[in-house]
Amino acid sequence: MYSAKNARFKGVFPVVPSIFTATGEIDLVSQNRCVDFMIDAGANGLCILANFSEQFVLSDAEREILTRAILAHVKGRVPVIVTTTHFSTQVCTARSLQAQQLGADMVMVMPPYHGATIRVSEDRIYEFYAHLSDAIDIPIMIQDAPVSGTALSAKFLARMAQEIEQVAYFKIETPGAASKLRELIQLGGDAIEGPWDGEEAITLLPDLDAGATGAMTGGAYPDGIRKIMDAFAAGHRNLALDLYQQWLPLINYENRQGGILTAKALMKAGGIIACDAPRHPWPSMPDAVRTGLIETAQRLDPLVLRWNT
Repeated sequence: MYSAKNARFKGVFPVVPSIFTATGEIDLVSQNRCVDFMIDAGANGLCILANFSEQFVLSDAEREILTRAILAHVKGRVPVIVTTTHFSTQVCTARSLQAQQLGADMVMVMPPYHGATIRVSEDRIYEFYAHLSDAIDIPIMIQDAPVSGTALSAKFLARMAQEIEQVAYFKIETPGAASKLRELIQLGGDAIEGPWDGEEAITLLPDLDAGATGAMTGGAYPDGIRKIMDAFAAGHRNLALDLYQQWLPLINYENRQGGILTAKALMKAGGIIACDAPRHPWPSMPDAVRTGLIETAQRLDPLVLRWNT
């Protein structure tokens, strides 16, 4: 029978954006301020090097720099998940081992994929996660996201949870996430330690109703998401629904308009970071989108716009 009571990690674990200068260098001063803000804003934990961290524009050396710097700066204040996705089992395992050695509390890994067409069979995916599990002593979160182009059925995910020791957390971002979470919990039982919501919390309330115990969101307003999650966890569903409806315009703006650059745009507007630029060739946020985003956020008075005052 499924129960979240013994889950090691719950709550809001927003993705930490990677902060660059206007000329594309890593800005560790702003990066540290970003992390401090996210913790002050109520994040129960953090995730680094995810897609919303623009991990695809980082070199391997820069990944190591950011992993070391952020884990050292957090200093155990909150748990940290490190994304270690790679097509190669060997490379993913090496990344995950290094993350564990540096102090990561969990790794998040998508199934092996490359480009639009390179995929592997279900048997190979199982072997990939089994090999990774044998190599590390911290939980694995499987990121079930459309970007991988890999169909992972609830039945297959539940089987891996039951048979592979460290596979225990699941970030479900596919269409019909709530139904998949419900099926996953039903099939996997106690092996599903952490059924989590993703995709900037655009489906948060249905996912919570389905049994989600964690949410991996964008990094700009963990204070808002935390209010929703805390109310729901305390058994106050109507309050959680009211809060969700209150914050939904901003959640929608991030999910459908601002995307990956939303957190950085709001952090720049609030004076937390010096620059919100992406790395080329990722396009900058259009001015009209930025204006609409900040206007939408100002109506909610999130900490991101006043933390630096």
